[in-house]
Amino acid sequence: MLSGRRLDLLDPSALDIEIEDIAHGLARVARWNGQTSGAHIFSVAQHCLLVEALTRFKVPRLDRGRRLAVLLHDAPEYVIGDMISPFKAVIGDAYKAVELRLLMAIHRRFGLPKSPPELVDLIKTADRQAAFLEATRLAGFAITEARRFFGRPPKISTAIEREYLKPWPAETAEARYLDRFKKLAGE
Repeated sequence: MLSGRRLDLLDPSALDIEIEDIAHGLARVARWNGQTSGAHIFSVAQHCLLVEALTRFKVPRLDRGRRLAVLLHDAPEYVIGDMISPFKAVIGDAYKAVELRLLMAIHRRFGLPKSPPELVDLIKTADRQAAFLEATRLAGFAITEARRFFGRPPKISTAIEREYLKPWPAETAEARYLDRFKKLAGE
């Protein structure tokens, strides 16, 4: 990592995880394998911010710790990248096991417990909603096609649309991710 940390992917230690490495990596990992419109990639960092905003819109009183877990839901991708779902299915359980070990180490690093089932469900719902928006606004999906893969279109505010659905430069995504993390972590 740029911080100088060395992270063992098979046995990750919370001591080797830094939020700056996460923000930097996620801001440079492209969603949709880079197949989106705009001058910049739509990064995983920006996606995580969108998912957290959608969650906040749906459950405004969700506590900061749970919102932090939402923000970090794809944090393992800072080292393993973002693979499209069909390819994850081909790889199977090995990928999921590595991803889960990393996520658990990230949670330990930032003092978060394992997410309870209702939070996992909330994250999955917001993640699918974000994917619907990204697919239709940035990745060229027709509404009917996106419905087939991601379900109904979410109801969102125009502020979320304006704020999160135009790809940002990597530096902007990194800075905004770090800023949101610090607010949620109470730093």
